[in-house]
Amino acid sequence: MTTAERFSLNGRCALVTGASRGIGEEIAKVLAEAGALVAVCSRRLDACESVVNDITRAGGEAFAAAGNVSSADDCAAIVDTVMKRAGRLDILVNNAGTNPQFGPLVDADESAVDKILEVNVKAPLRLTRLAVGAWMRDHGGSVINMASVAGLKPEPLTGAYNASKAALISLTKTLARELGSSGIRVNAIAPGLIETKFARVLIETEAIHDHIVGQTALGRHAQPGEIAGAALFLAGDASSYVTGSVLVVDGGWTA
Repeated sequence: MTTAERFSLNGRCALVTGASRGIGEEIAKVLAEAGALVAVCSRRLDACESVVNDITRAGGEAFAAAGNVSSADDCAAIVDTVMKRAGRLDILVNNAGTNPQFGPLVDADESAVDKILEVNVKAPLRLTRLAVGAWMRDHGGSVINMASVAGLKPEPLTGAYNASKAALISLTKTLARELGSSGIRVNAIAPGLIETKFARVLIETEAIHDHIVGQTALGRHAQPGEIAGAALFLAGDASSYVTGSVLVVDGGWTA
Protein backbone atom coordinates (compact mmCIF):
# COMPACT_ATOMS: atom_id res chain seq x y z
CA MET A 1 0.00 0.00 0.00
CA THR A 2 1.40 3.38 -0.98
CA THR A 3 1.37 6.41 1.28
CA ALA A 4 -1.36 7.98 -0.85
CA GLU A 5 -3.46 4.82 -0.55
CA ARG A 6 -3.07 4.82 3.24
CA PHE A 7 -4.68 8.26 3.38
CA SER A 8 -7.24 7.66 0.63
CA LEU A 9 -10.90 7.37 1.60
CA ASN A 10 -12.16 6.46 -1.86
CA GLY A 11 -15.31 4.35 -1.74
CA ARG A 12 -16.06 5.16 1.89
CA CYS A 13 -18.80 7.21 3.49
CA ALA A 14 -18.25 9.54 6.44
CA LEU A 15 -20.83 11.15 8.71
CA VAL A 16 -19.58 14.33 10.40
CA THR A 17 -21.74 15.98 13.05
CA GLY A 18 -21.47 19.66 13.88
CA ALA A 19 -20.18 20.03 10.32
CA SER A 20 -21.70 23.37 9.34
CA ARG A 21 -18.87 25.46 10.78
CA GLY A 22 -15.55 25.42 12.59
CA ILE A 23 -13.68 22.17 13.15
CA GLY A 24 -16.51 20.01 11.81
CA GLU A 25 -16.70 21.93 8.55
CA GLU A 26 -12.96 21.62 8.00
CA ILE A 27 -13.03 17.89 8.76
CA ALA A 28 -15.91 17.35 6.33
CA LYS A 29 -14.00 19.15 3.58
CA VAL A 30 -10.74 17.29 4.19
CA LEU A 31 -12.43 13.87 4.26
CA ALA A 32 -14.21 14.72 1.01
CA GLU A 33 -10.94 15.84 -0.56
CA ALA A 34 -9.50 12.45 0.42
CA GLY A 35 -12.27 10.74 -1.55
CA ALA A 36 -15.00 10.06 0.99
CA LEU A 37 -18.68 10.67 0.35
CA VAL A 38 -19.47 12.97 3.27
CA ALA A 39 -22.76 13.31 5.10
CA VAL A 40 -22.79 16.85 6.50
CA CYS A 41 -24.78 17.01 9.72
CA SER A 42 -25.91 19.94 11.84
CA ARG A 43 -29.24 21.19 13.12
CA ARG A 44 -30.00 23.56 10.22
CA LEU A 45 -30.52 22.13 6.75
CA ASP A 46 -29.50 25.35 5.01
CA ALA A 47 -26.20 25.41 6.90
CA CYS A 48 -25.54 21.80 5.92
CA GLU A 49 -26.33 22.53 2.29
CA SER A 50 -23.91 25.47 2.25
CA VAL A 51 -21.04 23.15 3.22
CA VAL A 52 -22.25 20.52 0.74
CA ASN A 53 -22.12 23.15 -2.01
CA ASP A 54 -18.57 24.12 -1.04
CA ILE A 55 -17.49 20.48 -1.19
CA THR A 56 -19.11 19.78 -4.52
CA ARG A 57 -17.67 22.96 -6.06
CA ALA A 58 -14.23 21.71 -4.99
CA GLY A 59 -14.83 18.40 -6.76
CA GLY A 60 -15.89 16.29 -3.79
CA GLU A 61 -19.08 14.42 -3.00
CA ALA A 62 -21.37 15.27 -0.10
CA PHE A 63 -24.99 15.45 0.98
CA ALA A 64 -26.91 16.99 3.85
CA ALA A 65 -28.08 14.90 6.79
CA ALA A 66 -29.58 17.54 9.06
CA GLY A 67 -30.71 16.77 12.59
CA ASN A 68 -30.32 17.59 16.27
CA VAL A 69 -28.00 15.05 17.87
CA SER A 70 -29.52 15.71 21.30
CA SER A 71 -32.68 13.98 20.01
CA ALA A 72 -32.72 10.17 19.88
CA ASP A 73 -35.27 10.28 17.07
CA ASP A 74 -33.14 12.70 15.06
CA CYS A 75 -30.05 10.53 15.51
CA ALA A 76 -31.91 7.53 14.14
CA ALA A 77 -33.17 9.63 11.22
CA ILE A 78 -29.65 10.94 10.48
CA VAL A 79 -28.17 7.44 10.24
CA ASP A 80 -31.17 6.28 8.22
CA THR A 81 -30.59 9.13 5.77
CA VAL A 82 -26.94 8.12 5.40
CA MET A 83 -27.76 4.48 4.78
CA LYS A 84 -30.48 5.30 2.26
CA ARG A 85 -28.26 7.76 0.39
CA ALA A 86 -24.90 5.98 0.58
CA GLY A 87 -25.70 2.38 1.51
CA ARG A 88 -22.80 2.32 3.97
CA LEU A 89 -21.27 4.19 6.93
CA ASP A 90 -17.54 3.66 7.32
CA ILE A 91 -16.49 6.72 9.29
CA LEU A 92 -18.36 8.49 12.09
CA VAL A 93 -16.98 11.79 13.39
CA ASN A 94 -18.80 12.82 16.56
CA ASN A 95 -17.83 16.49 16.48
CA ALA A 96 -21.03 18.26 17.63
CA GLY A 97 -20.65 19.79 21.07
CA THR A 98 -22.10 22.40 23.38
CA ASN A 99 -21.24 24.37 26.49
CA PRO A 100 -23.98 26.68 27.80
CA GLN A 101 -22.39 26.82 31.28
CA PHE A 102 -19.59 29.20 32.34
CA GLY A 103 -18.86 29.79 36.00
CA PRO A 104 -18.32 27.76 39.19
CA LEU A 105 -19.52 24.20 38.76
CA VAL A 106 -21.32 24.17 42.11
CA ASP A 107 -23.48 27.05 40.85
CA ALA A 108 -24.23 25.49 37.46
CA ASP A 109 -27.85 25.27 36.39
CA GLU A 110 -28.88 21.62 36.26
CA SER A 111 -30.61 22.02 32.91
CA ALA A 112 -27.37 23.34 31.41
CA VAL A 113 -25.44 20.37 32.80
CA ASP A 114 -28.04 18.00 31.37
CA LYS A 115 -27.74 19.65 27.95
CA ILE A 116 -23.96 19.35 27.97
CA LEU A 117 -24.07 15.66 28.86
CA GLU A 118 -26.82 14.99 26.32
CA VAL A 119 -24.89 16.49 23.40
CA ASN A 120 -21.29 15.79 24.41
CA VAL A 121 -21.63 12.26 25.81
CA LYS A 122 -24.96 10.62 25.09
CA ALA A 123 -25.15 11.70 21.45
CA PRO A 124 -21.77 10.18 20.50
CA LEU A 125 -22.73 6.94 22.24
CA ARG A 126 -26.13 6.94 20.56
CA LEU A 127 -24.74 7.60 17.09
CA THR A 128 -22.01 5.01 17.54
CA ARG A 129 -24.61 2.43 18.53
CA LEU A 130 -26.66 3.27 15.45
CA ALA A 131 -23.63 3.21 13.12
CA VAL A 132 -22.55 -0.16 14.49
CA GLY A 133 -26.02 -1.60 13.99
CA ALA A 134 -26.45 -0.15 10.52
CA TRP A 135 -23.07 -1.03 9.00
CA MET A 136 -19.94 -1.24 11.10
CA ARG A 137 -20.60 -4.45 13.02
CA ASP A 138 -20.39 -6.45 9.80
CA HIS A 139 -17.91 -4.30 7.86
CA GLY A 140 -15.70 -2.51 10.37
CA GLY A 141 -15.20 1.22 10.56
CA SER A 142 -13.65 4.18 12.31
CA VAL A 143 -15.31 6.28 15.00
CA ILE A 144 -13.67 9.59 15.90
CA ASN A 145 -14.87 11.46 18.98
CA MET A 146 -14.03 15.13 19.38
CA ALA A 147 -12.87 15.42 22.98
CA SER A 148 -10.78 18.29 24.38
CA VAL A 149 -7.71 18.96 26.46
CA ALA A 150 -10.32 20.12 29.00
CA GLY A 151 -11.07 16.44 29.55
CA LEU A 152 -7.42 15.76 30.37
CA LYS A 153 -6.41 18.91 32.25
CA PRO A 154 -9.55 20.71 33.46
CA GLU A 155 -9.56 24.44 34.06
CA PRO A 156 -11.97 26.33 36.38
CA LEU A 157 -15.30 27.79 35.23
CA THR A 158 -16.07 25.20 32.52
CA GLY A 159 -16.55 22.29 34.89
CA ALA A 160 -19.52 20.59 33.27
CA TYR A 161 -17.87 20.78 29.85
CA ASN A 162 -14.62 19.42 31.31
CA ALA A 163 -16.47 16.51 32.89
CA SER A 164 -18.32 15.73 29.67
CA LYS A 165 -15.08 15.57 27.69
CA ALA A 166 -13.45 13.36 30.32
CA ALA A 167 -16.48 11.09 30.08
CA LEU A 168 -16.18 11.07 26.27
CA ILE A 169 -12.55 9.99 26.55
CA SER A 170 -13.54 7.15 28.86
CA LEU A 171 -16.37 6.24 26.49
CA THR A 172 -13.89 6.16 23.61
CA LYS A 173 -11.58 3.74 25.39
CA THR A 174 -14.43 1.49 26.51
CA LEU A 175 -15.94 1.27 23.03
CA ALA A 176 -12.51 0.60 21.53
CA ARG A 177 -12.14 -2.45 23.75
CA GLU A 178 -15.68 -3.65 23.12
CA LEU A 179 -15.79 -3.14 19.34
CA GLY A 180 -12.25 -4.05 18.31
CA SER A 181 -13.15 -7.64 17.52
CA SER A 182 -15.57 -6.33 14.88
CA GLY A 183 -12.82 -4.36 13.14
CA ILE A 184 -14.16 -1.07 14.50
CA ARG A 185 -11.60 1.44 15.72
CA VAL A 186 -12.65 4.14 18.18
CA ASN A 187 -10.37 7.08 18.88
CA ALA A 188 -10.60 10.64 20.17
CA ILE A 189 -9.01 13.95 19.25
CA ALA A 190 -8.32 16.41 22.07
CA PRO A 191 -7.83 19.90 20.63
CA GLY A 192 -6.43 22.82 22.54
CA LEU A 193 -7.61 26.38 21.95
CA ILE A 194 -9.02 26.69 18.42
CA GLU A 195 -10.35 29.88 16.84
CA THR A 196 -14.00 28.99 16.32
CA LYS A 197 -17.34 30.58 17.11
CA PHE A 198 -17.69 27.96 19.86
CA ALA A 199 -14.51 29.23 21.58
CA ARG A 200 -15.13 32.92 20.87
CA VAL A 201 -15.30 33.94 24.52
CA LEU A 202 -11.91 32.32 25.18
CA ILE A 203 -10.34 33.91 22.12
CA GLU A 204 -11.79 37.38 22.64
CA THR A 205 -11.29 37.62 26.41
CA GLU A 206 -7.71 38.85 26.52
CA ALA A 207 -6.89 37.58 30.00
CA ILE A 208 -8.16 34.06 29.25
CA HIS A 209 -6.55 33.94 25.80
CA ASP A 210 -3.18 35.16 27.07
CA HIS A 211 -3.29 32.72 30.01
CA ILE A 212 -3.81 29.76 27.67
CA VAL A 213 -1.38 30.87 24.97
CA GLY A 214 1.21 31.69 27.61
CA GLN A 215 1.25 28.02 28.63
CA THR A 216 1.30 26.72 25.05
CA ALA A 217 4.64 25.62 23.62
CA LEU A 218 3.92 27.09 20.16
CA GLY A 219 2.81 30.39 21.68
CA ARG A 220 -0.45 30.70 19.76
CA HIS A 221 -3.94 29.28 19.34
CA ALA A 222 -4.90 27.15 16.31
CA GLN A 223 -7.18 27.39 13.31
CA PRO A 224 -9.89 24.72 12.66
CA GLY A 225 -8.02 23.30 9.68
CA GLU A 226 -5.16 22.29 11.96
CA ILE A 227 -7.41 19.64 13.52
CA ALA A 228 -8.64 18.18 10.24
CA GLY A 229 -5.38 16.38 9.48
CA ALA A 230 -5.66 14.42 12.71
CA ALA A 231 -9.16 13.32 11.71
CA LEU A 232 -7.93 12.25 8.26
CA PHE A 233 -5.22 10.13 9.88
CA LEU A 234 -7.68 8.42 12.22
CA ALA A 235 -10.32 7.90 9.53
CA GLY A 236 -8.36 5.70 7.16
CA ASP A 237 -5.80 2.94 6.79
CA ALA A 238 -2.87 5.10 7.91
CA SER A 239 -4.10 4.46 11.47
CA SER A 240 -5.14 0.82 10.99
CA TYR A 241 -3.51 -0.26 14.29
CA VAL A 242 -4.68 2.73 16.32
CA THR A 243 -7.68 2.38 18.61
CA GLY A 244 -8.57 3.58 22.08
CA SER A 245 -6.17 6.49 21.67
CA VAL A 246 -6.53 10.19 22.43
CA LEU A 247 -4.66 12.26 19.87
CA VAL A 248 -3.81 15.56 21.56
CA VAL A 249 -3.57 18.52 19.16
CA ASP A 250 -2.92 21.45 21.47
CA GLY A 251 0.30 23.16 20.38
CA GLY A 252 2.03 21.78 23.44
CA TRP A 253 -0.38 23.09 26.09
CA THR A 254 -0.31 19.77 27.96
CA ALA A 255 3.39 19.10 27.27
